[in-house]
Amino acid sequence: MQWITALPMYNVTPALAADWRALLTDVKARVTDWLDERADTLDIVDPGADLTTFWQRDDLLLSQTCGYPLVHALEGRVQLVATPNFDVPGCANGSYRSVIVAGKHTQATTLADCRGLRAIYNSDDSNSGMNLLRHAVAPLAREGRFFASVERSGGHLASLQALATDRSADVAAIDCVTFAYVREHVPELAEGVREIGVTASSPALPFIASKRVPQDGIERLAAALADSVRDHPALAQRLRLDGFVRPTRADYAPILDLERDAIAQGYPQLA
Repeated sequence: MQWITALPMYNVTPALAADWRALLTDVKARVTDWLDERADTLDIVDPGADLTTFWQRDDLLLSQTCGYPLVHALEGRVQLVATPNFDVPGCANGSYRSVIVAGKHTQATTLADCRGLRAIYNSDDSNSGMNLLRHAVAPLAREGRFFASVERSGGHLASLQALATDRSADVAAIDCVTFAYVREHVPELAEGVREIGVTASSPALPFIASKRVPQDGIERLAAALADSVRDHPALAQRLRLDGFVRPTRADYAPILDLERDAIAQGYPQLA
């Protein structure tokens, strides 16, 4: 079998992308014996723009997805390998949350102040940028509306750019890990926004594998990830990684609960 792998979710800068690739390279080396025993190969690839299709490939040995597609488009189509535990405020035991930020050109200091402002989010299948923000806004909405307008940016960096530089939007929810990376590596974007709140906590972005990967392969991958973090503390520190946890599919049910709660409050979509 010719397997592929890629980690597309937190490549905030070229340096961070190189570090995530270094983690994959080390994991690949640690599972080489397993691959050789099966006469298999593993290539680190560019996943392309259509991540949902990439994540569903039969030859996917390891990647990282968002929890929202895990419980929707990928339900029953992939296996959980492990979930990272980040050394970032808002993260603990494999969980994370989003930071709600407003552009400094606004006067908003709370989410309630954002009524009638322009929201922006990264993608429809994002837990951090869409689902968690929807849940936070739901109690404040009136007849299913809260914002003057809502636009999709395509990514958290693009959302921050719209707030901090272009001023074409006013408020967004940013994955707290992404925001920690931005504060360190792209400070000009962080300096252009004001933190006005945080969302509910949620299971963090899981590492996944194809349903075709046998159970012994899943165990080898999980061990390789944990060992890589342990044996490369400098790399782990740069990635803000504090190890991995081993969740079950049921551990991701809270993402659906947050969605159902917003819908029950009459707020099925950001508006």
